[in-house]
Amino acid sequence: MAEQPHRRVVITGLGAVSPVGIGADVFASAVREGRNGTSEIRSFDASAFPSRRAGEVHDFEPSELLHNLDLRHWGRSGLLAAAAARLALQDSDLDPELLSRSRAGSIMGTTSGESAVLQELAGQWIGEGLKSIEPRLVRQAPASQIANAVNSELGLTGDAQTIPTACSASNYALGYAYDMVRSGEAEFMVAGGADAVNRLTHAGFYALGAMAEDLPRPFDANRTGILTGEGGAALLLEPLEHARARGARIYAEVLGYAANCDAEHMVHPDAASIAECIRTAHRNAGVTPDQIDYICAHGTGTPTNDATEVQAVRAAFGERIPPISSIKSMLGHTMGAASGFGAIACCKALEQGFLPPTANVVQVDPAFGPGVDCVPGRGRDAELNILQNHGFAFGGNNVITILGRLG
Repeated sequence: MAEQPHRRVVITGLGAVSPVGIGADVFASAVREGRNGTSEIRSFDASAFPSRRAGEVHDFEPSELLHNLDLRHWGRSGLLAAAAARLALQDSDLDPELLSRSRAGSIMGTTSGESAVLQELAGQWIGEGLKSIEPRLVRQAPASQIANAVNSELGLTGDAQTIPTACSASNYALGYAYDMVRSGEAEFMVAGGADAVNRLTHAGFYALGAMAEDLPRPFDANRTGILTGEGGAALLLEPLEHARARGARIYAEVLGYAANCDAEHMVHPDAASIAECIRTAHRNAGVTPDQIDYICAHGTGTPTNDATEVQAVRAAFGERIPPISSIKSMLGHTMGAASGFGAIACCKALEQGFLPPTANVVQVDPAFGPGVDCVPGRGRDAELNILQNHGFAFGGNNVITILGRLG
C-alpha cells in the first residue's frame, strides 16, 4: 500500500494567560507596546531575596474561564493550562462538541509541574510532619495533571502528554502535536505549556547567580539575568483542508521543527549544537536562512545565553541576521510556557504585521558584533512571512519551530 502524503497543519486558535494579560489579543497588544508584566512577588514571601520581582498573573480567576473543571481538584499550573486551552478553542471558533468527539488531545510542556502545589506540600511536611499533608494536594501534584486538566476541560479523549523539558518544552509540545496532526494520528491537537511562580524556582535561579537585579534586559550590554514568570500558553492545530472547509481564521502554518540535545553542560548552552538545530529546522521546514523574517529568541537576559544565542544564529545565518527579539523582557521567564508564548507572539505578528520588541534595552551589547537588531523598546511594523521560534533548556535541550504565513 502506498504511503499516504503528510497533511499540512495550521494554527487556528490561540490562548494566553500571561503576566501582560489574558487572551491572545490583549497579550499581543501588550507585547507590541513593550509593556512590563513583572512586579513585586505576591504568591510567596520573597522578602529574604535581594530580587523580589516576577512575572505573575495577578488577574487570573479560573472560575471565569473554565467550564468543566472542579477547581478544588487541580493545581495552579493545570488551571493555567486548561484556561489557555479553553481560550484557544474559543478563539478558533471550532465547535467544542466536534472537538470532543474527534481524535484530539493535548501536549503540554512544563519545567516544574505543579510547583506551587509541591511548595505547599513541603511547607506542611516541614511544619507539622508527613501525616499533616493534605490528600487533596497530593492528588494535584503529578506533573501529568497539566495535560490531564486540558483534556478534562475540553472533553478530549486522545493523548494527554506533559513534556517536562523545561524552558524548551512548549516547542517540543508544538512539534509533537504537529507530527500527530500531519500524520493523521490526530484530527486536532492542543499544544503549549504552563508553569506557576514558586519559591523553589526563584531560589534556584538566585543560587545560580542568574537573577536580574531589577528588570530582564535581554541583549543589553548591562543585562544581569532573568526574572521568573508564570502563565499558560495554548495553540490549537488542525489540518489545513479542514480549516479551509470551515472558513477558519488561519494564523500560521507549521512548516517544520527540529530538536536536539547537546548534553554538553547542565546550564551552559552550546552554540554549535544550537546552530545545527537551526539548520535542521530549516531543512525540515523546506526553507533557507534568507527566507526567515524574524527570530523569536530564547533571550533569557543572562550574559551567557544571549551571547551564545547570537553566536549560534551567526553560524547558521552567515552575514545577514534577521531581527531577533525576546518577549521575556516583558513576561519574565515563564519556564515551560515560554516558547508557547513565543509561538503565540509569532502568530499574532504574522496576523498583524509587526516585529515583537525587546523591552528595557538601553544599549545593545557591542560584543555581539554588527547587525544585531533586537527591536528595542516597542514593536515595529513589518511585512512578515516566515518566522523562527527558539526554545532552549538546561541540559542542552534545544527546539526550533518554523511558522509561516499561509501561501
